[in-house]
Amino acid sequence: MPEPICIDVPEAFAASYGAHGAEERAWIAGLPRLGGEFLARWDLRPDGPAAYGMASLVLPVLRADGTPAALKLQQLREETAGAAIALRAWNGNGIVRLLDHDADSATQLLERLDAGRPLSSVAGDTALQVLAELMARLTSVPAPEGLRRLSDIASAMLDQVERAVPALRDPAEQRLVRICAAAVAELVGESRACLLHWDLHYDNVLAGEREPWLAIDPEPLSGDPGFELLPALDNRWDEVEATGDPARAVLRRFDLLAEVLDLDRKRATGWTFGRVLQNALWDIEDGRMELDPVQVAIATALLRHRW
Repeated sequence: MPEPICIDVPEAFAASYGAHGAEERAWIAGLPRLGGEFLARWDLRPDGPAAYGMASLVLPVLRADGTPAALKLQQLREETAGAAIALRAWNGNGIVRLLDHDADSATQLLERLDAGRPLSSVAGDTALQVLAELMARLTSVPAPEGLRRLSDIASAMLDQVERAVPALRDPAEQRLVRICAAAVAELVGESRACLLHWDLHYDNVLAGEREPWLAIDPEPLSGDPGFELLPALDNRWDEVEATGDPARAVLRRFDLLAEVLDLDRKRATGWTFGRVLQNALWDIEDGRMELDPVQVAIATALLRHRW
């Protein structure tokens, strides 16, 4: 009986991911053999060192016919369970193409992109325009069945607010969270059913051959496109601060995104408050007693400029 194939897992990835808990450590322990199983199942050959992010390992590979591809290994979680459904719905339109998929393990075989050329390597306004145009294309697709719904997530957030808010030290931050919750409460019953990426920022866009830039790593939702904007507002925050007027820079980014996506500014503001609320609740759950200052700055800028 032949020896099972195993892949090498970078120690840094194993240590950082395994620090999250017992389930994560168990997944890491089985990852070398899991990767080897999919190399054999899909007739793949490794083609360079693995890359990794916070929650996945990506191995450059060659298919049987010599076509470059990428084997993505990730733990099956609520956030990743619908990724293949979404990628099939997008069918490569503005996003990496799915070549094969295993639903039981969430393993994906993907089109190979240039991991050495993320959109974050491109200067400010040009990168923001690219990001906005990709976001508009992705959210123009109706969400297929089987995805998490933003309306359900938003309702669950609203149920947590009154228990969570007292954990914040600053009364002003408590008020801000309640304002965000009130905005979401006005919108939650009428969320649209667009296909959302949920985490579209500069490092989740890579250079490609089929198109100049393609999105990667969706954690898809069915919902309103306004919920997509916050990562593009808070990413590369040093550029915002360098303007000397962060509030004005936030509004400029927001206005460009809303214009390209053809969004109602008031509604998009409300759903951006929803994203701030989501991050605030996660921070409180993690034991923090103050909000992320960047999130506060963005919410405050939008709050002072009601459309």
